[in-house]
Amino acid sequence: MTSYMHIGEDIDKDAFVICDYRVTTNLPMDKAANSIAAEQSTGTWTDLTTTTEKIIDLYGARVLNIDKDMVRIAYPADDFSIDIGGVPQILSIIAGNLFGLESIHKLRLEDVSFPKCIMDMFKGPKFGVSGLRKELDRPDKPLVGTIVKPKIGLPPKETAEYVYESGAGGLTNSKDDETLVNQKFCPIEDRTVAVAEALDRLKSEGHSMMHAINVSTNGDKILELAEKVQSWGAKELMVDVITCGFAAVQALAEDPSIKVPIHVHRTMHGALTRDPLHGIAMLPVTKLVRMCGGDALHIGTLGVGKMSGNSVHDMQNLTWCLNDMNGFRTMMPVCSGGVYPGMIGKMVEISGMDVQIQAGGGVAGHPGGVRKGAMAMCQAVDAAYEGIEAQTYAETHPELKAALSKWGLK
Repeated sequence: MTSYMHIGEDIDKDAFVICDYRVTTNLPMDKAANSIAAEQSTGTWTDLTTTTEKIIDLYGARVLNIDKDMVRIAYPADDFSIDIGGVPQILSIIAGNLFGLESIHKLRLEDVSFPKCIMDMFKGPKFGVSGLRKELDRPDKPLVGTIVKPKIGLPPKETAEYVYESGAGGLTNSKDDETLVNQKFCPIEDRTVAVAEALDRLKSEGHSMMHAINVSTNGDKILELAEKVQSWGAKELMVDVITCGFAAVQALAEDPSIKVPIHVHRTMHGALTRDPLHGIAMLPVTKLVRMCGGDALHIGTLGVGKMSGNSVHDMQNLTWCLNDMNGFRTMMPVCSGGVYPGMIGKMVEISGMDVQIQAGGGVAGHPGGVRKGAMAMCQAVDAAYEGIEAQTYAETHPELKAALSKWGLK
């Protein structure tokens, strides 16, 4: 079999997409790595009469490093389509057939680095952190939001009332949950119009808030649905990126008719990310969402919420929402999943101020109802912003005190 081994080679990083894989196999690691590089570029399971040394030299993947179970493979940028391929074609190379290789028991794409020539094919967020802060008149503090609960079941009027009550309690953001789109009990048009009226009411009372309407649907319908939702008064859209695809986010972000931010939910990501030895880590997903134009992305709860996660990995995701990336606007990291006021101090200490913290049950489950649940969340954020312990702050803020009494302090 042709060798794709280039251990220790000093390559031009601007000419390659570089991937780090965790590999579990009974094969010698060099043979396993060579099989992956061959399968994902110019080779297959046997030598070919149609393959030339020039093809391999120009387009063959290169195994650059092997460190225990970690393998680094570089793919020439010329292997990637320059116009119409997009993320679907990118993933077909860096995360495609390699998962089906019989000799590889488990394999996980841990990270990917893209050269400028690839990133230049994308535009990044339209709004990002600075745009969201501007829209919400929230220059410094963390954004603080909610998910309408129960996630399904409320009709439009009650959904809008939930949004109004949470905004009256001080929240900057709310959103549909990932399973709600256009069910009979809550038609999307009626819901969007009712929520828009609630947001306008809050605005007239001096409070800026946005709610993300879930437009996750079939690829050939998503732009049309987003345009309708926007015309009905939506201030923000939500897309389930794993179920809809990265191309759906990119289509919305790059279409000039869409003039509102895009909140990206990562539902189903656990099918890719949860096994530490197999699948795709969240970090490559984070990078791709930012490239495609997501303005806000769920990243986990930095190890302190209900969802399976790792604080180190979550922090990597947060970092790649906010660091320098080809001049793209920064993307708002969203901490969501079992959040309640007593964990906010620890969360903000880890994340810093450029973060959106949101709670569903942690708002609607407050003993005093949605408004007081929202107040408790905002008080916890204010305490963290001011560097005051939540328990101390709660002494003069009864809503926070009630939340700490019910759920405790993380």
